[in-house]
Amino acid sequence: MLRDLQTEFAAAVFDERPEMSARVRAGRFPAAQHLQVYRNNVMESLTGALRAVYPVVEKLVGDGFFRYAAHEYLCAHRPRSGNLHDFGNVFANFLAGFAPAVELPYLPDVARLEWAWHQAFHAADAPAFDLARLGAAPAEQHETLHFVLHPSARLLASDFPIVRIFEINQEGYGGDTRVDLAEGGVRVLVIRRELTVYVEPLAAGEAALLTGLARKQPLGTAVQAALAAQADFDLTGELARHLQHGTLVDCLTE
Repeated sequence: MLRDLQTEFAAAVFDERPEMSARVRAGRFPAAQHLQVYRNNVMESLTGALRAVYPVVEKLVGDGFFRYAAHEYLCAHRPRSGNLHDFGNVFANFLAGFAPAVELPYLPDVARLEWAWHQAFHAADAPAFDLARLGAAPAEQHETLHFVLHPSARLLASDFPIVRIFEINQEGYGGDTRVDLAEGGVRVLVIRRELTVYVEPLAAGEAALLTGLARKQPLGTAVQAALAAQADFDLTGELARHLQHGTLVDCLTE
């Protein structure tokens, strides 16, 4: 009974349901007005949560457009988790099908980058890579090793220069704000190191290597993909760099 009432009330907060007013006791204001207060508070809080995750998207489209998009998103995608950090996970997909944003084709990918930043910031930490474990593995087994990426690591790719768009729209940026959409796409690693989240463009081979490892491919398979993507790929240098910088935190044998 209580669960049904709570479910009905939650639905009435998002959808104006006159029948719910009959179940709310009027006080200083009529029952319908009490419900409207809850509705406004919920909408404002969730819009604020989206704004906190997607500040660059908001800056690109402006406050009025963002509020409208947030309202339409809320109508289509209600929160399903008690953790507010989970809210907004499909906002990028929503923007990709949002007719008013059709003239901003890069906007969904900017949103994906911001969601990756949000995920990286709140992800678990991990101990540094134990190089002794790698050294103990026989050389003939190296190709079969499975490397584990840091829990905060997120990989994405875009046909647009989203890293440039992201950077020039950061608070306090004072450099050149011009963006040439024709300069091409980018592959990106988003990762938290200590308390700072980094957004790093990747070369083709580097992106292929990390993508393969993230998909739990053995090192040999991931290296083949990296070489196919970039003939001059430097495995030794890139592997050492990502071990040193904490992108890779463990290796497992089959």
